[in-house]
Amino acid sequence: MSMRQAELGEFGFAGDDRVVPFQVEGLDVRGRAVQLGPLINSILDRHAYPAPVARLLAEAIVLTVLIGTSLKFEGKFTVQTKGDGPVDLLVADFSSPENVRAYARFDEQAVADAVAAGRASPEELLGAGVLAFTIDQGSFMQPYQGIVPLDGTSLEDIAGVYFRQSEQIPTRVRLGAAELFDRDADGKPRRTWRAGGLIAQFLPDAPERMRQPDLHGGDGDDRDADLHGDDAWDEARVLVETIDADELTDPQVGIERLLFRLFHERGVRAYEPQAVYDRCSCSRERLKGVLQGFSAEEIEASTEDGTITVTCEFCSTNYDFEPGELTPA
Repeated sequence: MSMRQAELGEFGFAGDDRVVPFQVEGLDVRGRAVQLGPLINSILDRHAYPAPVARLLAEAIVLTVLIGTSLKFEGKFTVQTKGDGPVDLLVADFSSPENVRAYARFDEQAVADAVAAGRASPEELLGAGVLAFTIDQGSFMQPYQGIVPLDGTSLEDIAGVYFRQSEQIPTRVRLGAAELFDRDADGKPRRTWRAGGLIAQFLPDAPERMRQPDLHGGDGDDRDADLHGDDAWDEARVLVETIDADELTDPQVGIERLLFRLFHERGVRAYEPQAVYDRCSCSRERLKGVLQGFSAEEIEASTEDGTITVTCEFCSTNYDFEPGELTPA
């Protein structure tokens, strides 16, 4: 079923699971924004994560989608955290041009204890560690990885540090996730998830206007120095920081309305949205290739009731293999 195109003078809406690029020429700002509905709900519902874990993974997925859809190549972009907190691993990856998958690894009892003790903020659940951004353009290109510390700040702030280190571009990121409760058509209670986010970057024609201060340890280092000094970026930053988390997830607001609320005085231009989908890249053939590398002893140890069962951590699909299918290494 094709979507009707908005006619001249009408206000078009991208809807859920569609990334909207935008530009505010009056402030030399470009960015991307998205609201995720069915996509985020299917990923989180598949694993039945506890709410604090689901919220963390949802934000990581939004961040991955916002950055991944901006890359101009065929490949994969991955956001991954590794920490010493109850949620020791988050992984979200975007395979161009439109496929998203993600999962979280956590200690169920440790998460429950943290919630009971009132220590379930995202920073406390992740603990100390690193956040890695990996760009993989395929087998003929060396992957690029940027690593920033999990330092007790939000994923929004950590993402800003990544852009400052890797691209030297003033950037502000807003992320939000919400658990909604309603009733289905039969009147039964239902829980659904939504998430949203926005990334804004200062890209003036004059390069000296976007010059960043030294990184930590450099002369005149000031972590927040990039927040001040150019009136256009100061204004854009302040506007972005007024976004309420509810606006990022409210389906009644929508991305175009949110952009208009923020930037209508300066004039904002929204471009054609890009759809994203909950699609895993696992396959029976790919997993069989991995198992082919097992030794005879490893194949025997992995066999139960005459079958080797492999479950994809991302999409929870089970793949069954008979030992006779595999050639030991």
